[in-house]
Amino acid sequence: MANFNFNKVILGGRLTADPELKQTPNGTSVTTFTVAVNRRSSKAEQRTADFINCVAWRQQAELISRYFHKGSCICIVGNIQVRNWTDQNGQKRYTTEVIVDEVNFVDSASENKGSSEAAYNPYGNAETPTFSSNKDEAPKFEQMVDDDDLPF
Repeated sequence: MANFNFNKVILGGRLTADPELKQTPNGTSVTTFTVAVNRRSSKAEQRTADFINCVAWRQQAELISRYFHKGSCICIVGNIQVRNWTDQNGQKRYTTEVIVDEVNFVDSASENKGSSEAAYNPYGNAETPTFSSNKDEAPKFEQMVDDDDLPF
């Protein structure tokens, strides 16, 4: 029997706070942020959200800290990672987070009006950048369909 492993997450939601860009001691960019994702519910009046911790490195960290802010819609693709450590009191601690592989803009230009640089999309409404996590290659760009072009 073949060994099967698969760990991929796609999240769409809003940032709960402004992401803060940090540097590791060796100069690698990193940012942590939380995405609020609405949970499906059978009753429309009962809206609940899950708050998902995310970590982005290198180009993704720089992109997120520059163009996204509290309340921005964001779509990320990544994988789930569980980390553990022992705190100062000797207690074993765990955290589950999404390690970001790709970042996508979701807000339209009209929703971002009034925002500063975080709303800037140099690719216009028709093209939105998608950034891959491979540090050895340049960011990948793909054509995204504007919602107005969809038949439904």
